[in-house]
Amino acid sequence: MNSNFHGMEWHAGTLRAWHLAMLRYAVTLDNADRLAVLRIAHEIDRLDSQHSGHADFEFFRRTSLELCAAIRQPNEPAAAVLQQYIARIEDDRLKRAIAAAVDIVRPTVSPARKPVGRKGDLWKGLSSRYS
Repeated sequence: MNSNFHGMEWHAGTLRAWHLAMLRYAVTLDNADRLAVLRIAHEIDRLDSQHSGHADFEFFRRTSLELCAAIRQPNEPAAAVLQQYIARIEDDRLKRAIAAAVDIVRPTVSPARKPVGRKGDLWKGLSSRYS
C-alpha cells in the first residue's frame, strides 16, 4: 500500500510537471518548451501503457499536440480546446496562470449588490422612541 501511495504521488507530480511545461510553452512559444511538453506526455503515456497493457495509448501526446497547436494558432475552435483543458485543471492557481498565459478570460462571479435606492431606509416608517 505504501508503494501504491508513492506511485500515485509520482503520477500527480508528473501530471503537474506536464501542466507547468504547458504553461511555460504558452508563455515562451519556444520549440524547446514544446518538445519538453511532448517528452513529459510521452512519459505519462508510456506509464499507462505499462499498467493497461495497451502499447498504443497516446492520450497525452495527442492532447499535447492539440494544445500546442491551439496555443500557437489561436482561433475560435482553439479557444474551445483551451477552455476545455483549463476546466480540467484542479489547481486554481495553475488554472488562473494558464488561462492568463493563453489569454482565456474566465467568467467572473459578480459580487452581491446592494438594493438600489434604499439608503438609510432601514428605520423609515417606525416611530421614534423619543417622540
